[in-house]
Amino acid sequence: MQEGIFPFEDTGERALIQQRYPGSRLAVNVASAEDLRLVEALRSGDESAFVSLVDTYHASMLRLAMFFISSQAIAEEVVQETWLGVLQGLNHFEGKSSLKTWIFRILTNRAKTRAQREGRSVPFSSLPEFNNDLPEPAVEPECFKSSDQQWPGHWVSFPRNWDEIPEKRILSQETLTHIQDAIDSLPAGQREVIILRDIEGWPSDETCNLLGISEANQRVLLHRARSRVRRALERYFKEE
Repeated sequence: MQEGIFPFEDTGERALIQQRYPGSRLAVNVASAEDLRLVEALRSGDESAFVSLVDTYHASMLRLAMFFISSQAIAEEVVQETWLGVLQGLNHFEGKSSLKTWIFRILTNRAKTRAQREGRSVPFSSLPEFNNDLPEPAVEPECFKSSDQQWPGHWVSFPRNWDEIPEKRILSQETLTHIQDAIDSLPAGQREVIILRDIEGWPSDETCNLLGISEANQRVLLHRARSRVRRALERYFKEE
């Protein structure tokens, strides 16, 4: 299954999703030398370096923590515990991953541990949507002509051109709410991957490293998540 059949970058859907999360930051692949300089500053007690790090990642960490923990108050506790863990673990940072990936790995480990206490934890690799052999259409089957019709497999009607939709409606709070609902309703693995890739802007390699999944699984999960969100938006825009 090929990623990008309906790429958000080409349709504007990614921009729509990011409108729902105004604090989102696009990830940048930080050079290891810059990581090491920042770590040294943190080890030396540079308060401004720590404040800058918190400003950069805190909002994203809270959003990701809430993937595992539904209570915002508890998620905020997990994020605070993570920052404490970062400060305590600086001497153990060896540069084998980016500083960002290292921080978020501490976060996910703590969030999963907290979720286990509440009986909410599910092993990521055991999620049903991890089965790459299960087909999932990118477009609703009823959009195509059936085998008993002329030109089977062809479009019943071509998809609507989103350029024709007024910008005011595309950027409306109602549309953004539908995007949020579509993402919230995704299976767990798909939701986490689309949040990391299309909301937080993580590159595929960092996403795979953080979640401990292969590139192939990441591509499948992302494609399925994008397809479901697109279908939800297609249905919504038809309700005019």
